[in-house]
Amino acid sequence: MMGNKMRTKAEMVNTRHKTVLLQETIDGLNLHNDAVVVDGTFGGGGHSIEICKKYKNVKIITLDQDKSVFEKAEEKFKALDCDITFVNANFRDIDKILNKVLRKKNIQSVDAIIFDLGLSSDQLENSGRGFSFLNNEPLLMTMKENPGREDLTAQDIVNTWSEKSLADIIYGYGEEKFSRRIARAIVEARAKKKIETSFDLVKVIERAVPSAYRRGKISKKIHCATRTFQAIRIAVNDELGALSLGLEKGFNALRASGRMAVITFHSLEDRIVKKFFIKKAKNNEAILIQKKPITASEEELKNNPRARSAKLRIIQKI
Repeated sequence: MMGNKMRTKAEMVNTRHKTVLLQETIDGLNLHNDAVVVDGTFGGGGHSIEICKKYKNVKIITLDQDKSVFEKAEEKFKALDCDITFVNANFRDIDKILNKVLRKKNIQSVDAIIFDLGLSSDQLENSGRGFSFLNNEPLLMTMKENPGREDLTAQDIVNTWSEKSLADIIYGYGEEKFSRRIARAIVEARAKKKIETSFDLVKVIERAVPSAYRRGKISKKIHCATRTFQAIRIAVNDELGALSLGLEKGFNALRASGRMAVITFHSLEDRIVKKFFIKKAKNNEAILIQKKPITASEEELKNNPRARSAKLRIIQKI
């Protein structure tokens, strides 16, 4: 186990985020010069940068709940001839944001929407908000750079939610088979001392699960804390609720023959996207661009192991 020292901002290294399924997404959107594109999950800005380079006179409207990602990316866009609008917001409010921005730009509808649901490497490793179990940081897990008192955090969840609620979200959102053991361990640990940092939570999880799981013998691909951290992050940010709203509102904003591309990273997200796309196709509102999701090539997996769970689905509005 790593030392218990909290990282300072100076110790946070610059992480080069690799955008997953980049070319497959952009090619699948069937873009053209002068297109209006919404990047609903700006993150590291990879999709927006590539679109700016490839097409002339495009207008890109980018959304992200984490304001810091725009500040980091602004320099990258200065050298590009691109009309880009940064909006600090969650894509669950995409309808209100587009109404305001499109009206200001005198645009009626959009040609393409991208939702890349993965956290960027910078958010995982350099946010200072406890997304990763590899760094010892305050256990916040909120996408907001500076959460207020009214904002739910991971600390609130692990220190105040009931054992049953903890077990339910760890199993339901993380698909963690040792959810009951972990939930019980969290309740027992917080009775002695408040769980405040990512390492505090990791220690609780490691003590709760079987030693074979902790040593990676049950699941060699992932750390024993991965699913619990994922589940709590989803709960903190209501990610599945936001996704359902964003899909519906985003689809409504598309012009006829406009396309939406969604990249998911776990089965719960993919299930929501798949059901939504199939429903639209059955109602003759849309066409599925491919029946099965697009996954990363062997070459991409060698360069970016995080791409192994990524699935890309694309739909075209009728």
